[in-house]
Amino acid sequence: MEEKHVRKPDWLKIKIGSTETSAQVGNILRSHCLHTICTSGRCPNQAECWSRGTATFMILGNICTRSCRFCNTPTGHPLPPAADEPQKLAESVKLMKLKHAVITSVDRDDLPDQGARHWAECIRAVRSENPGTTIEVLLPDFQGKAELMATVIDVRPDILGHNIETVRRITPDVRSAARYDRSLEVLRQMAASGIPTKSSIMLGLGETRDEILETMDDLRAAGVSIFTLGQYLQPTRRHLPVREYIHPDTFREYKEIALQKGFLACESGPLVRSSYHAEGTFRSL
Repeated sequence: MEEKHVRKPDWLKIKIGSTETSAQVGNILRSHCLHTICTSGRCPNQAECWSRGTATFMILGNICTRSCRFCNTPTGHPLPPAADEPQKLAESVKLMKLKHAVITSVDRDDLPDQGARHWAECIRAVRSENPGTTIEVLLPDFQGKAELMATVIDVRPDILGHNIETVRRITPDVRSAARYDRSLEVLRQMAASGIPTKSSIMLGLGETRDEILETMDDLRAAGVSIFTLGQYLQPTRRHLPVREYIHPDTFREYKEIALQKGFLACESGPLVRSSYHAEGTFRSL
């Protein structure tokens, strides 16, 4: 049975455009052969963020070993990690004069350590070349292996992030290999390090209000202190359809509830993504 198409509302508008700064960001990334989740994930905020001179770097290639039904990043057999990527990443952060660098990666279930050592090398390189830059990481679950997560935690980025993505009930339909409770364990380990810990969910996939509030409680119980909520947008017809477009007023309400529940910071809106306004959020802490 064909899925019913939900019409995108008029108030959900994305500003498309380019500025001199965004062109410079693109040139730096291309010249250093770096990937971003901005492009791979078809982020609706790419124009805005690149115009401000910010981007979310994606390490370990642009091919993921998982096939989550919400994500536009290609699935397949990735190339080995590039040995010079840590240094190129550090140089790009310096050229962009970033005060706050956000780094994420594809899942690398094909590697013995799922890429944990490469992660640590990238963080060390960025910090060595850019001692005044704060570093935020958005990590995969490393298959729930605590010793691999510790490899990254031990180099002490300034913010640790892992997205739980959606509510418990529909996790099996949305995420290909990740598990709801495994993600909570990952976040619990992160928070136990004393480093501010961040997670995010998408709305519009069929979740209920009660389930969203339950997820907030689960994340708080795990020690998460920074929380973001955004609207799921279907990247292509091959991906999960949008069940509902959530009104901005509802997103504002969820932000108020999140802060009441004890989150120290919350970004909530239709176009919010986990790294949206990341620097401002960090400074507010």
